[in-house]
Amino acid sequence: MSNFIVYSKVNDSGQEIYRFTLSGRDCVPAISIENNYKDTAIDCFLAMKTGRKSKGIEGAEVKDGVLAIDCAPFSIESNYILHVGEETYTAKDVTEVKTLWADEFEGIKEEEVNYRLYRPSAKGARPLILFLHGGGEAGTDNWRQLVGCYGPTALAEAYPDCYIMAPQARGLGITPDMKEMLKHQTFANGGALDSRTTGWNREYLASIMDIIRRMVKEGLVEPKRIYVTGFSMGGAGTLRALSVGPDLFAAAVCICPSMTPETYQILCGLTHTKIWVACSYLDHSYYRHKYIVDGIMSWMMDQSR
Repeated sequence: MSNFIVYSKVNDSGQEIYRFTLSGRDCVPAISIENNYKDTAIDCFLAMKTGRKSKGIEGAEVKDGVLAIDCAPFSIESNYILHVGEETYTAKDVTEVKTLWADEFEGIKEEEVNYRLYRPSAKGARPLILFLHGGGEAGTDNWRQLVGCYGPTALAEAYPDCYIMAPQARGLGITPDMKEMLKHQTFANGGALDSRTTGWNREYLASIMDIIRRMVKEGLVEPKRIYVTGFSMGGAGTLRALSVGPDLFAAAVCICPSMTPETYQILCGLTHTKIWVACSYLDHSYYRHKYIVDGIMSWMMDQSR
């Protein structure tokens, strides 16, 4: 069978396939695709609304014996079936997956910390951006944090002259039991995804910062141009990182940070930190917005005194 290679990229909905290639071809046969959507109501709706379901193949050509098939981007988690002439291909037939920008990240494990690191080609000390993922990308595979969310790869593409560090928090991700528990989470009992052994806990963040400090010492990273960002659980981790290493970061961006008594107190106390906090009314629990606003208002009141 021909080499069947999948080309993917990370968009705001996760890792998506946008091209297939098959070797040993000399012409373009009839091509079609089915099931190019996840088995969820929202993705089925989007597939029909955008035309992806009926017109999934956008073009094909043969060059140097390789058939390239371009398709409307769809989730790599879909149970797709690709028809090429009289042949049929599924995810089980894939010989290689290539992912834009994600493949540029080096997988590293230092003691208990799993992380991916994008290294710029520019010489000399460079800025570093630390990205902390949300609860759904926790685990031990040291890959999900790159392709499960629109973050590290987008940063590498936007800032190719910077180091992009994407560690993976320990944990099981968002399990069905965890989803049910999160429905009943309140401000008082928040932070369920963070503990002394999982999530963005203070000890794990301290180990990550030790790695960054070592990179500074080695002359790889500019000490005054280190930044941290993250969303949801990673947004809370960003606030916690500012508490664990207040001297390390030049600025921070927190996106819909989980609000707990701990992260609320940290937010209120960041009186001299360059920080941007963003969230929307669709972001998870409504109480996040209340305590984010309360924390920012508390800071503003302190400035006016």
